[in-house]
Amino acid sequence: MSTEAPPLAEAAPRTETAPGPGPSAIPAAARRNHWMNQVAAHAANRPDSLAFRYLDRDTSWGQVHEHVNALAAALRRRGVEHGDRVLLLTLNSPEVVEAVFAINTLGAMAVPINIRLSPAEIAYIVDDADAGVILVDAPLAPLVGAVAALTTRIEQVLVFGEAGDGQESVADLVAEDPGDFTAPDVAEDTTALIMYTSGTTGRPKGAMLDHLNLYAQAITCIRANGIVDESDIAFLTAPLFHIAGLGSIAPNFIIGIPTIFHPLGAFDPAAIVDAWEQSRATIVFNVPQQWQAICALPGIEDRDLALRIISWGAAPATDGVLRAMEEKFPDAMNVAVFGQTEMSPITCVLRGADSRRKIGSVGKPIPTIQTRVVDEDFHDVPVGEVGEIVYRGPTLMKGYWRKPDETAAAFEGGWFHSGDLVRQDEEGFVWVVDRKKDMIISGGENVYCAEVENALDAHPDILEVAVYGRADERWGEVPVAAIAPMPGAAAPTVDELEAFLDGRLGRFKRPKHVVVVEALPRNGGGKVDKGVLRASDPVTAR
Repeated sequence: MSTEAPPLAEAAPRTETAPGPGPSAIPAAARRNHWMNQVAAHAANRPDSLAFRYLDRDTSWGQVHEHVNALAAALRRRGVEHGDRVLLLTLNSPEVVEAVFAINTLGAMAVPINIRLSPAEIAYIVDDADAGVILVDAPLAPLVGAVAALTTRIEQVLVFGEAGDGQESVADLVAEDPGDFTAPDVAEDTTALIMYTSGTTGRPKGAMLDHLNLYAQAITCIRANGIVDESDIAFLTAPLFHIAGLGSIAPNFIIGIPTIFHPLGAFDPAAIVDAWEQSRATIVFNVPQQWQAICALPGIEDRDLALRIISWGAAPATDGVLRAMEEKFPDAMNVAVFGQTEMSPITCVLRGADSRRKIGSVGKPIPTIQTRVVDEDFHDVPVGEVGEIVYRGPTLMKGYWRKPDETAAAFEGGWFHSGDLVRQDEEGFVWVVDRKKDMIISGGENVYCAEVENALDAHPDILEVAVYGRADERWGEVPVAAIAPMPGAAAPTVDELEAFLDGRLGRFKRPKHVVVVEALPRNGGGKVDKGVLRASDPVTAR
C-alpha cells in the first residue's frame, strides 16, 4: 500500500560491528527493545498471566501475542506495509491496544483519532495522514460514513464489532490463519504513533513518536509510580486516542503488570470506584475535574480500596482538589504529571510529600530529559523569573508529520519550544505561569483559540472574533467568544453558534459563552490584546 520506499535501514534487519572477540557482526534485530518484543517476552515466559481485563473478559499475555501476530498477518495481506499510516477511531478496549501492536509489528504507524472531533476535522486528518485503512468501533461507524462523504482517501474500514456492508470485522481478521507470517525487523527509531494535536494556526499537527520515545516514557512512568514488580494493577480511564492513554500504560508492557480497561462514556465516579474496588487496582489516573467528583462521593473514605498511586494531570488542579485527595486517600501516594504530546508526554513529576509542600507546582523535570527556562532571546533566566521551558531528551518527538516549517520552528536553537511560560525555584520545582501558545485546557482537552476563531470567522454576522478561556468549576476552563458583529447585525448567541459549528468543530471546542464588543482591543502592533479581553470579562474580572 505504501507509495514511498522505506529507508533501507528500516526495510531490512541491520547488522552492527561487535566489539572484541567473537562474530564480526550481530543482527540488530537481536537487540530490539519496543513493546512488541516486550509482549513476546511475557508470552514466552508466563503466557497464562493476566495482561488485560475489560469488563468480565480476561486476556493473557500468550493470547495478546497470538492476536497481535494474527492481525498483523491479516493487515499485511490487505496491503499494509512498512511506513503506512493506519487510522484508529475507537473507544477503550484491549483489542485497540492489540491493533496498535499489530500495526507497529509491520513497521506501520498507528494514528489514533479523537472521537470528539467533527467529521470535517477527522477528514482533514485522514487526508493529511494519507491513510487508506481505518479501524473503528461499531458504535462509531456512522461517523466514518460522515467522514467518507468528505474525503475519498478511506479504502478499507475494519470494525471492532459487527461489520456493515463493504466493511470487515477485526475479529474475523484475527481468526484468519496467519500462515507463514514472520514479523519484519522494526528499528526503535521507526515512528510508532502519529498523535494529532490542534494547531496554533488552526490546523492539527501530527506529532511523530517512535519506539524509543515510548520506551523512555515507560521508564519515566515506572520511576514516577515506583513500579518494581508484577504486583501492581493499573486501571485505565484516559482515552486511548490521547497520548495520556497509551503513554500511561506503556510501563505495563515492560514490567508485565495487568491493565484494567474501563469503558469510555459519560464519567460516572461511583462506577469508577466500584471498578477500582472489584479489580483491586493499585495505580489510577484521572484529570482534576474527575478527582473532584470522586472525592465528593459519600463514604468514599470507607471503601475497601487497594490504591497505591493516585495520579493526575492534563489540567491544573486546585488546592481544594489536592487537599481532598489527601484526606480521602491518605494511604496512597499523590503523583502529578505534566507534559505535552510532543514529549510522549511527561516532562515533570510531582510526587509524595512534595505534592503538599510545593502545592501548585507541576514538579521537577524528569531525570531523562534536559530543560532550560529561557527568555525571548534564548538566554537562561534567573531562578524565580518567568521564561519559556524548552526540552531535549529521548521522549522528544521526531517532528510533525509532513510539516517541516512547523517542525523547524518548534526546534529552533536545537531545543523543543514547549510554549509554556514557567518559573523555577531554587530547588528546581516548576510552576506554570501562563501559556505562550494561545490555548485553553477544557476538561483535559487542548483547545487552540486560532482554530476556533478560524471556524467562527465564516459566520455571516461576525465581523471579527477573538476566543479566550474563562475559569469554569466543572471543566477547569471553557472557551469564550468575544464578538464584534457585522454592521446592522446582532451577535449570534451561544445556541446559534452551536448550530453553526455543528460538523465543523468538536463540541469541546465550541464557545460556551459570548461577549459582545464594538471592536476587539488591539496593541500597538495591531494584534488583538487578549489580556484586555480577559481583564474586562464580565465574569473573570469580578
